[in-house]
Amino acid sequence: MIKWAIIFAVIALVLAILGFGGLAGAFFDIAQILFWIAVVIAVLLFVLGFTIYKKIT
Repeated sequence: MIKWAIIFAVIALVLAILGFGGLAGAFFDIAQILFWIAVVIAVLLFVLGFTIYKKIT
């Protein structure tokens, strides 16, 4: 998911350089949403993995 966020951010930068402000903003918003979803999933899996590991040992 981070890979897609980076791809959308790069596309947004290219569009911003070329002068397509509306499209660049849309792509940046998509990249930002994907990044935060990936962060939430990573934290959730870390917490779940840590709690399950504690219960097993």
